[in-house]
Amino acid sequence: MPDDQKNVEHFLNLIRQSRRGKFKIYIGMSAGVGKTFRMLQEAQTLLRNGVDVKIGYIETHGRKETHILLDGLPVIPRRKLFYKGKELEEMDMQAILNLHPEVVVVDELAHTNIEASKNEKRWQDVMEILDAGINVISAVNIQHIESLHDEVKEITGIDVAERIPDSVLKEADEVVNIDLTADELITRLKEGKIYTPDKIQVAMRNFFQSDKILQLRELALKEVATQVERKIESELPKGRLRAERFLACISSNHEIAKKVIRKTARLATYYNSKWFLLYVQTPKEDGDKIGLAAQRHLINNFKLATELGAEVMRIKNNNIARGIIESAEQKAITTICIGKPHLNLFKVIMSTAVFNQLLTKLSEADIDIVILS
Repeated sequence: MPDDQKNVEHFLNLIRQSRRGKFKIYIGMSAGVGKTFRMLQEAQTLLRNGVDVKIGYIETHGRKETHILLDGLPVIPRRKLFYKGKELEEMDMQAILNLHPEVVVVDELAHTNIEASKNEKRWQDVMEILDAGINVISAVNIQHIESLHDEVKEITGIDVAERIPDSVLKEADEVVNIDLTADELITRLKEGKIYTPDKIQVAMRNFFQSDKILQLRELALKEVATQVERKIESELPKGRLRAERFLACISSNHEIAKKVIRKTARLATYYNSKWFLLYVQTPKEDGDKIGLAAQRHLINNFKLATELGAEVMRIKNNNIARGIIESAEQKAITTICIGKPHLNLFKVIMSTAVFNQLLTKLSEADIDIVILS
């Protein structure tokens, strides 16, 4: 039996195991690797197997070989909206819910909906579709994953605005990597299979460079491996699961806090573990003393941590180290994550008399400290 047929049958078996819809995500390192192509191939195979499959939203980007695969597939019409004087098209989530197909294909998972839409993001639409018992096949590029934002920006120099929380990937029953070598991807670009001819040279000077593609490819491979590891662990008997619990400690320095949050989220995802965010507010950082901008950044960081699956703790204590100890003991933490030594938070901890007590307590409790770069 061909591998593609086996993959489709495996997904069909998953479909029938639960009332909530099953969720399959194709991940790629960049545009043009073939995620949409593979989704449409799978939809055609499902259709031939008698499955009620429909296209909820697909974007072929004018690629001929991809567009051909739409032939014969039932497409749910997009809804039309007027926004700022222009007629725009959006996925019709309500039509999908009303028609209730067995499987729906939804492309571009990280897409931001038009303002008049029910949900801000397409991934939120997908969660509603899954809750209605409809199975979803979707796709996303690695640069759209929230906790990888800083790494992607460092690699590409691009600040990707549209992102999905890591929790969306955790909802997936299957995560599949669509992999190409850097040479294969660049060849596809030169052949006009990714962008129109007028955009090819610009793309090659910017995003489509071998070193960048290789680094993004590594991220994509690691991400899928992590998701597979998570799935294996979640299906093991409970007694064999790891019991790591991470505590990310942040200060009011919002840029460093973002990095600590994202990196701790990555660790928690890798170990399939619960994690917490801790902000110890000292008397010097009372609400009326740190300024509105700092307060706003704190709230945004709390929101980011929540989206990435953390339980947020904001406590008041005139001694940061003691606050960390008490919180770690209360939540049975195994690993504490803090920023690198030049940070204000670390300096405060180092300068307090209770720091030795912190190390002693952590040693007795077998708690690790991770200093994040």
